[in-house]
Amino acid sequence: MEIAYLYSKQRARFGAPCHFEDVEPRILEAIPSFPVEECKETAKPVLKNPVLLTLDTTPDMSAASVRTAPIVLDDIGMMHTEGGWPNEIDTDDADAVERFRKKREKGTKAKVQGGTTVPALEPLGASIKRLGPVVQLCVKQNNTIDIYEEYFSEFLPDHSSEPPSAKGLAVFRDPCDVRRTASTIDWHPDGPSRIAVSYSIMRFQDPRLLSKATPQKSYIWDVSKPNAPETVLEPQSPLCCLRFNPKNPELLVGGSYNGLVSFFDRRKDTKPREASVIEKSHHDPVFDVRWTQSKTGTTCASCSTDGRMLWWDIRRLSEPTSSIEVRDGQNKKLGVSAMAYSAEAGPSKYLLGTEQGVVVNVNTRAKKHNNGVTVFSKGPGKHHAPIYAIERNPIHSKFFMTVGDWTARIWVEDLKTPIMTTKYHASYLTSGCWSPTRPGVFFVTRADGVVDVWDYFYRQNEVAYSHKLGDEALSSIAVCGGSGGGRLVAVGDDAGTVSLLELSESLSQMQSNEKPAMLGMFDRETKREKNLNALAKETEPKGDDGVDADMADASKEEEEEEELMKVDAQFVELIKDDGGDKA
Repeated sequence: MEIAYLYSKQRARFGAPCHFEDVEPRILEAIPSFPVEECKETAKPVLKNPVLLTLDTTPDMSAASVRTAPIVLDDIGMMHTEGGWPNEIDTDDADAVERFRKKREKGTKAKVQGGTTVPALEPLGASIKRLGPVVQLCVKQNNTIDIYEEYFSEFLPDHSSEPPSAKGLAVFRDPCDVRRTASTIDWHPDGPSRIAVSYSIMRFQDPRLLSKATPQKSYIWDVSKPNAPETVLEPQSPLCCLRFNPKNPELLVGGSYNGLVSFFDRRKDTKPREASVIEKSHHDPVFDVRWTQSKTGTTCASCSTDGRMLWWDIRRLSEPTSSIEVRDGQNKKLGVSAMAYSAEAGPSKYLLGTEQGVVVNVNTRAKKHNNGVTVFSKGPGKHHAPIYAIERNPIHSKFFMTVGDWTARIWVEDLKTPIMTTKYHASYLTSGCWSPTRPGVFFVTRADGVVDVWDYFYRQNEVAYSHKLGDEALSSIAVCGGSGGGRLVAVGDDAGTVSLLELSESLSQMQSNEKPAMLGMFDRETKREKNLNALAKETEPKGDDGVDADMADASKEEEEEEELMKVDAQFVELIKDDGGDKA
């Protein structure tokens, strides 16, 4: 016998709240009982005490739901760039762009070149008149729906009052057993995903360098996986510097301790694809190497303490494409310990920091004058020790910073003396760099394991924030720009440990009026320094880069020595005369 009860409900009542109430019981089915005699005949009953019986009176129910198909949303970015340039024009070359603009303004006539007809270019004025109505329509459409409009700009958060701070995110330790220095750190050009770290023993004549088991590997780390390096680079000699190619980040160039320049392609092999020849390379360690601007994106420049700058094409590293010897006004060779290069400041301009503490400006397009080498002040403005870091301001490129001895100094290309100098730190400074997002913030590393953050937009006489990383001396620092927003900082030390820090928004986000304020401050200090130099020239001998002044001092010393020799000779003659008279 099957007992079933059909429970029905209207569709309109689905989802309505339940109301419980008492209901009288109803008999659904009556099952007749068998008499005892009949049960005895069929089977003997088994008496149990107690007897437990469980009955389920709840009927089975099913629930169903219906919903429409979801709408898939996707975020798609849009990038607005300047286009329309011919293929033969390198947009990164300012001179080539300027020449093409002048030719485009005047227009050209049709001509036959190499058997092909080159069409004529109409003057720029005629093109503007023809395209004016189309552009006007686009501008009106853009004004109707302004895609660049910033809503509630007056209510944007101001982080200037927020106290500066930093927190540690990860630590990357050198897998090698031998303790080596993290000499340089370079961020991936596409964003804060990877860092390339070169490891080398930087102490001169260190006994570990004489061992055959000296480790030579350098690594590329994934920021999200600090336990093991993502890529291992195995050069012929330990790398002192390592840089990503800005156009093709899969390519890297490194400078070795033995003076070689090596080219790596991490997609194919961990060993160098090609390396320079020892006879045509540097004679000292390569302390810095930079990718330079070119149409092919395969050229780079290297510097070393042997006093030379060499330019290379990674497609053929058998010999350098060009070279310059760095010498001062007295024809003395200067050992280069740091280099700065920025295409925005000029594709042919290089800034060099030397072991002698002197700043040198190299312009490859002005080789007629002193081989294109301009030496900055060798007087009170220079550092008392080697310059370990030199870098241009990322926003105001004509100003640059040098780090050496116990101070960091800010310079301008127009003057041969620094315009601003930090106070002397208690410990030796080992490296430094600018913030890529804030023109008034720069970082310096110290030998006592502390990172100092200077915020010149806030104050110029005190450090804005100091962060202690450890007891080991710090050796290198790099701040991630681009999509990183200037918040991630990688700091290396002498033990091969790279610490990843995240800065607060007050140290990474630019304030509303910071850019013009810092430009005004730098210009004001530049004028002040020019006035001081003008006053000094009125009382001191005139000289070019201090050379004539040094020669004048040298000649004065020679005259004093000659006068002293004459006095000594007269004194000796007087003694002889007195001795002869007594005899």
